[in-house]
Amino acid sequence: MNKVRYVYGLTSALLVGGATISLVTGQPAGAQVAQNDDRVMSQVVPRAGAPASFADLTEQLQPAVVNIATRQRVEVQSRNPFQGTPFADLFNRRRGGGNGPTQPQTREAQSLGSGFIISADGFVVTNNHVVAPNERATLEEITITMPDGTEYEAELVGADAASDLAVLKIQSGNDFPFVKFGNSAEARVGDWVVAIGNPFGLGGTVTSGIVSAVLRNTGQGGAYDRYIQTDASINRGNSGGPLFDMQGNVIGINNAIFSPSGGSVGIGFAIPAEIAAPIVEQLKSGQEIERGFLGVSIQPITDDLADSLGLQRNRGEFVQSVQDDGAADAAGIQAGDVVLKIDGKDVTSEQSLSFLVANIAPGTQIPIELLRDGQRRTVNATVGKRPTEAELRQQQMFSEDDDDAQMEPGDSDGFIEEKLGLQVVDLTPEIIRQLRAEEGTTGVAITAVDPNSDAGRKGLRRRDIILSANYQDIASVDDLRQIITQAEADDRDALLLRMQRPGQPARYLPVRLR
Repeated sequence: MNKVRYVYGLTSALLVGGATISLVTGQPAGAQVAQNDDRVMSQVVPRAGAPASFADLTEQLQPAVVNIATRQRVEVQSRNPFQGTPFADLFNRRRGGGNGPTQPQTREAQSLGSGFIISADGFVVTNNHVVAPNERATLEEITITMPDGTEYEAELVGADAASDLAVLKIQSGNDFPFVKFGNSAEARVGDWVVAIGNPFGLGGTVTSGIVSAVLRNTGQGGAYDRYIQTDASINRGNSGGPLFDMQGNVIGINNAIFSPSGGSVGIGFAIPAEIAAPIVEQLKSGQEIERGFLGVSIQPITDDLADSLGLQRNRGEFVQSVQDDGAADAAGIQAGDVVLKIDGKDVTSEQSLSFLVANIAPGTQIPIELLRDGQRRTVNATVGKRPTEAELRQQQMFSEDDDDAQMEPGDSDGFIEEKLGLQVVDLTPEIIRQLRAEEGTTGVAITAVDPNSDAGRKGLRRRDIILSANYQDIASVDDLRQIITQAEADDRDALLLRMQRPGQPARYLPVRLR
């Protein structure tokens, strides 16, 4: 089934996150809250919820909110610009010789975000995406800048991509102002909140607003698609910063926004403290984060699906597919089932199957209530261990019937993309299974095709496997890169590829180089 694409994108790159914290230097943050006289209150007139000014609260909390900057070394594949000319050998000699691709070059990259100190000895919480390098980068340095401009070096203690949380440790000093996590479960829609961070590199910035939703599911999927929504302005550079309640507690970690432009439009999302605090404690102590996993592909119950099954819309999730040999498969769960309850808890849009299962320890046996063919039934499942985010991406790379995947910059080897108009990945046992190829097949799988390339015009498409090029077997993306380079050195304008499409015999196809 086709996914619905939002007009407004969910932006999480270096935005603000929300987390409830209490204050600085160990003293609980205090702020005078103006209140109406109890004698004039009524059931329809609410007590005043905001102080005349946020100045006192901000003065106490802001010293514990820091700017986080990273320096990363990014590998850039460099190729011989004189390949195929009489000057090619001269270039190779200068780069160290050889006929293959030249040695990778590097460039420096930076990221910027916010964070907050949670202990006097300098532990700092932020978003994982603030400090995590991409696949071709190496994290070299993290710098923490205090509100007064003092800079400290920090080290990465632990990071968790699934929840987008990371813990840092300032390497010197032990008397830092800090804040504490509060109880986000007590937050109510309409409560006042304050976000502090470092948007656009401007330095400490404070915004205020109210809680718009307590358990907001954005529809992006995943085990932690469950946020506090606020209209407090959250902008780029605020990612990882705290969202405070009026008692100075961190109830959320600013993380993402819905926006047509990348700027705040009053719809911001913060990771709830009740989710973040236990993960932060595990990261601080160096523990591995283990989560439950069933091994199913699911979708929410839409109006049409609910009507076809005779269900309430906000109840249960539909199983589209079941992973072979996974926990769900072993329990007898089938595609077409509707999961209604997990371990006695209702599955709803606010309490998704992924969230419920992720918070169950692997190895735990739980009852799962299903609807199958109009009949309710209960099966018992032994919860498995959730794979890493990288493993999940690989498992889901070819799991959907989407032959029109768009070319994404940086998704594949830039040299191959430039020369053939193809994005490719190494074949792994998991990808072989997804493509239903013969076990032991070697080659590379095509993930996207430029329709304007010769490969695109000749009908190559996503899910095709390249087995060989110019009669040389291919075992990796690097093999294909080297064959292309050698073909250019031999003044060839095309490659003879041996292709295999799932369910069809292999065939040869000449593809021109660009």
